[in-house]
Amino acid sequence: MSVVGTVESVWRYPVKSMRGEELDEIFAGFAGVYGDRLFAFESSANRKGFPFFTGRDQRQMIRYRAQFRNPEKAARPRNLSEAEKANANPITADPSDLMIDVETPDKKTFPIDDPALIDSLRANVDGSHELRLIRSDKALTDCRPLSIFAIQSAKRLGEETGVTVDKRRFRANVYLDLKSSAAFAENELVGKSLRIGSKVVVAVLERDPRCMMITLDPETAEKTPAILKKVAQAHDGFAGVYGAVLAEGMIRKGDSVELLE
Repeated sequence: MSVVGTVESVWRYPVKSMRGEELDEIFAGFAGVYGDRLFAFESSANRKGFPFFTGRDQRQMIRYRAQFRNPEKAARPRNLSEAEKANANPITADPSDLMIDVETPDKKTFPIDDPALIDSLRANVDGSHELRLIRSDKALTDCRPLSIFAIQSAKRLGEETGVTVDKRRFRANVYLDLKSSAAFAENELVGKSLRIGSKVVVAVLERDPRCMMITLDPETAEKTPAILKKVAQAHDGFAGVYGAVLAEGMIRKGDSVELLE
């Protein structure tokens, strides 16, 4: 095994397409990060293959801040210690313990299931969007359960575009600080497995195809099309990688990242 870097930060997104939260640690399970994308909104106006209402439809959505009412119960599976000792399945908390409140950009707060939140999200968008809240114990990700992005790649994109590129545009679960100075070095990990920290093993399966979401500034929701254009022209439309968890456990900021031979 060889150390290829460290974990720069870990994130989850309680509501799909809303602002993420940086944590000291996350539980990475077979179904994804615990507490990640538990909720999403579906729109009647979007295609069946991707029915979700996101920042593509309402740019300001990425500025909505979702927070668990009981953060201690949302931090990890409720039986994690016992499950690790007995090689048993981790159990998620009761749905009532994983309820969320959402703060809007104008500082109003609504329970996730309040119809007034839907009214707020639909403001100033195409009236054909009829929204429905959905919930799942399995992370409602676009592709694979875990998304990984190297901070060196954000820096390179900034150099290529002349724009300061906030890593949060890429909405990863795990941001890596790689030993390699080369940007997009995470591409070389595809087809290989990583040990992150003491327990978690991740198979890196594919590169992450990007869409207009990365053009949105995470603070203002203003668009910077040059970023997506550069990703398309210089990096084949990909930035970051997707992985699947082979061995479950906690991932912490500062954990070593080892390439398994």
